[in-house]
Amino acid sequence: MSLRIQQVITQGTFALDGGTWDVENNVWVIGNDEEALVVDAAHNADAILEAVGERRLTAVVCTHAHNDHINAAVEVAEKTGAPVYLHLDDHLLWSHIHPDHSPAYLCDQRRITIAGTDVVVLHTPGHTPGAISLYVPELNTVLTGDTLFAGGPGATGRSFSDFPTIIRSIRDRLLTLPPNTEVLTGHGPSTTIADEAPHLNDWIARGH
Repeated sequence: MSLRIQQVITQGTFALDGGTWDVENNVWVIGNDEEALVVDAAHNADAILEAVGERRLTAVVCTHAHNDHINAAVEVAEKTGAPVYLHLDDHLLWSHIHPDHSPAYLCDQRRITIAGTDVVVLHTPGHTPGAISLYVPELNTVLTGDTLFAGGPGATGRSFSDFPTIIRSIRDRLLTLPPNTEVLTGHGPSTTIADEAPHLNDWIARGH
């Protein structure tokens, strides 16, 4: 019953600052044969619940509160009885999407246990004020949401975001992880810390 991470790709829209964009999201299910934890319940609750299957869902964890990462979170939680977790600094963004539901709030270095394994919360703001990454040392993996992608930082050109802040988060919290750490992102392909670390100065120079 070893711990594993499963990818579910869902499609929908991202809406902010009056704009709407079609997006594909990576939903990650961490668990073993008995229980599971969902990271970023996006767009399609039925597809996420199908991936969880008969396992007990212990939590729905949101890496940040943009609508395309949380729009299925309440439905998944209500159908399973699992709590929803979010960093406190994203409470305002959350309330715009789910005004009638309050999540439980996370802080930096909080440990969430799944199948006897610790998942460590790293506060990595910049894309949003409460953006987090989830480090799973046992699997040599970090789930970065929209903070770090293959090719650079997440977007910081919209409300509640800040480029210098996301650079500090990536430099100080993510690129300090072991080089062979796998990076599972909120959209698009995975990467590794070793593949991204050499490009930090290039990202700073280009400004995004």
